[in-house]
Amino acid sequence: MSVDIGTLSEMSTPAQQARLVLLHDRQGKVLALLPPSRMLDLTSVAKLYGRELQAARVDDAQRFFTQPGLQTEAGQAKLLSLPLLLDSSLGEMPLRCNELHSGLCFTLSSVPTHDQVSRGQVSCDPATSGVGSAGLDDATVITRAVERFTSLRVQQRLEDTLGLPGLSQTMRKIVMLRSDPEAGVDELVPVVKLDPSLSAQVMGWASSPYYAAPGRVRSIEDAIIRVLGFDLVINLALGVAMGQVLRLPEDTPRGTVPYWEQAVYTATLSEKLARSIPLERRPRPGLAYLAGLLHNFGYLVLGHLFPPHFSRLSRHIEANPQLEQSLIEQEVLHVTREQVGGWLLESWKLPAEVSVAVRYQHEPGFEGEHTEYARLLYLASRLLRQHGMSAGPAGPLPDEVMQELGLQQADLEQAMLVLKADAEGLSQLSDLFSGSVS
Repeated sequence: MSVDIGTLSEMSTPAQQARLVLLHDRQGKVLALLPPSRMLDLTSVAKLYGRELQAARVDDAQRFFTQPGLQTEAGQAKLLSLPLLLDSSLGEMPLRCNELHSGLCFTLSSVPTHDQVSRGQVSCDPATSGVGSAGLDDATVITRAVERFTSLRVQQRLEDTLGLPGLSQTMRKIVMLRSDPEAGVDELVPVVKLDPSLSAQVMGWASSPYYAAPGRVRSIEDAIIRVLGFDLVINLALGVAMGQVLRLPEDTPRGTVPYWEQAVYTATLSEKLARSIPLERRPRPGLAYLAGLLHNFGYLVLGHLFPPHFSRLSRHIEANPQLEQSLIEQEVLHVTREQVGGWLLESWKLPAEVSVAVRYQHEPGFEGEHTEYARLLYLASRLLRQHGMSAGPAGPLPDEVMQELGLQQADLEQAMLVLKADAEGLSQLSDLFSGSVS
């Protein structure tokens, strides 16, 4: 085998950037090289290579690529003796090879000459995957995806056809109270008392170490009035209700932040950021919290709608950590969690602020009513990603989004500082959610 490994200064032509991915199956390891902006398509890999490969776990990839020997040219040459898939969209040599999880970087000046090098189209451009649905309303996009990937043929109301369970009578009352700006504790306490499960959860929340209530919590009234408050109880109740309607998918992407932990972090940070906005333009902090708690609800809906395809989606998310998950969902399922989540929350008559925020949380250019709630989720999500507390690629926080909300960088840093100080208590709170939701 012959492989030329060199430094950039040794190259006569500029090196093209390439992403190095470690794949594996029971037969062993395989390397893939493709442009960083493109999505590694595991279905195309299987067709080209005849093996059902998947990306290595993040911790496994880190251990593998941080071996001391791989910091040398000889070690890198040995690495490239593994079976290698070269995406056909790569240009000519040299290639500047980067591995995302370990930071390993080296320049490949020629293609390995061993007989286990395969070249073919194993990537796609996720930016073009949603072109066919541009201009269509979300219900139409969801209907097309359901008909394409399931045996269902949607011929009546979409929400009826999909077999999605509705909210309980108690939760419908909670939704009505949440939407009523005049509602208060006096209306909430009787509703909570009528539902034994909700009553037990409220008492559990109020007694949790995170809220550190002085003295013993003796009653529902005590829990709501003295410890939790109207907004928090109603938001937590709705969060649990959503989770009880739809189960957490079983085959989720490996190495990601747990669902409820991410939900509690996002809710808490969204509320803190909302309270930092100048009073005259401040969104309602309680609704910002609820939007954060339900920001990933569409993920549960995707697991419910497309169970045979959810494992495939999870493997593609693992293989493409540099891409927004919505781009991968659009490519694999032709619909995103934001579309189905926003649509369902709207059909269940949750406050429009919440459904709009969930639907447009990754579109900072969105203009419309309640845009401030979507921008809050956008900032909260990306700030959490920078600290490894939310799933998705980390990136810079746009100054224009902060300016539109009236926030400064110092506001974000302070909110994040407070949240990290509360992280242990918030994790305990997320455990309470996990324990009440299957």
